[in-house]
Amino acid sequence: MKDITYDVRIYKTEIYKGKKANTYYVRWKAGRVWRRPFRKAAQADTYRGELQAAARKGEAFSLLTGEPVKWSRTVRPEMTWYEFACKFADFKWKAASAKYRQDIARALTAATPAMLVSDKGKPADLELRTAMRRWAFNTKQRDEAQEETAEVLAWLAKHTRPVSDLAEAATLRGMLDMATSRLNGKPAATSTIRRHKTILQNALDYAVELKLLDSNPIKSLRWKPPKVTYEVDRRSVVNPTQARCLLAEVEAQKPSGKRLVAFFGAMYYAALRPEEAVNLREDNIIIPELVKNAETGQMEEPANDWGELHFASAAPFAGREWTDDGSLREERALKHRTEGVIRIVPCPPPLTKLFRAHLAEFAPGPGERLFTGIRASELPYITYRRVWNKARENALTDKEVRSPLAKRPYDLRHACVSTWLNAGVPATQVAEWAGHSVDVLLRIYAKCIVGQDEAAKRRIADALRDE
Repeated sequence: MKDITYDVRIYKTEIYKGKKANTYYVRWKAGRVWRRPFRKAAQADTYRGELQAAARKGEAFSLLTGEPVKWSRTVRPEMTWYEFACKFADFKWKAASAKYRQDIARALTAATPAMLVSDKGKPADLELRTAMRRWAFNTKQRDEAQEETAEVLAWLAKHTRPVSDLAEAATLRGMLDMATSRLNGKPAATSTIRRHKTILQNALDYAVELKLLDSNPIKSLRWKPPKVTYEVDRRSVVNPTQARCLLAEVEAQKPSGKRLVAFFGAMYYAALRPEEAVNLREDNIIIPELVKNAETGQMEEPANDWGELHFASAAPFAGREWTDDGSLREERALKHRTEGVIRIVPCPPPLTKLFRAHLAEFAPGPGERLFTGIRASELPYITYRRVWNKARENALTDKEVRSPLAKRPYDLRHACVSTWLNAGVPATQVAEWAGHSVDVLLRIYAKCIVGQDEAAKRRIADALRDE
């Protein structure tokens, strides 16, 4: 038999001393060096003793598992990394949102090159990445891959290492390093690093469940992602004058601007996320009716023209290949909220006016959504992005255009929340309107709350002033 050996050496147990617990690694050589982790020293000693007893008896050891052939009842099944990665993507598909399905595909695509066993006949890197991200790790698309893509995936299926190799620290570290780096070898963005590491750790938990690994090796590896410290850049926040100019330029854009001014207004005046604004329906908007002037007989805006927005869902853009029904967007519960939970946001008079004008001129589209494209049933991302970029060029100076100021439509939401905080609205109320926790709100918008530093300086000066 070619898959066995009698040349076996048992090495001394290695001890890794972690901050919370120790890990004991039994090491032995059977064709190659094998390592198996244990949480307790007694478990490691027992396992090592059993290996030594089998070696003394002259038993054959498997080159595939490293263990005595007679231990067939404990032989772990072998599965290549590619087969496992596809299986993990399928396992997560049903419960995952369309956006998270994309995240899983990106993480597995980034990690897989580290698990290749050979470059012989390897397709071009771009072809390989595209085949993995769009087809291999997409449950919906995999079986529909065209012939060229199918050939790339067939090569990949034959040239990845077994999942069990990830029990080796060097192999695991190499995969994590690959998955958290850009194509040029430099570290990826901090949020990407943490997201990919979390997904791969979940994947190896699934490998343990399938008995491909005895334990999750990531949990005992001395490898930590950097901390994420996200704060809104104050330079991206527009003031009221700039915001009004931007909305005026949006309205002036042909042919889509007039139907989008209320869309951008909802972000600036009510702090809606783009995926929340795009999913608004007429019954989400509660605004006062016009009143009849007794003297002129004309319909006029009421003295109190405040309204409210009541909504419980959002529709983030994902792409047809990632949603279950083939739509560009997937309707989901609000971010950080369970299904059916409603968020109520005040609608100030300027936004009430924008909604009233929009409802008077444009009929709701499919699904009763307020905002649609001219020829599309859904509002395309590229449409409102182009309108925003053009409005920004027209409303801002050349220096401001080159700056982070209102670089993305999302920055209108940041401007709204900053306005609420700087107006003195209690943080608990702002957090409720914006759909944040108070802790996250203050951490993200810490640099956008102006005036507090000067007030603090005055209080310190008063305390130091001689009486």
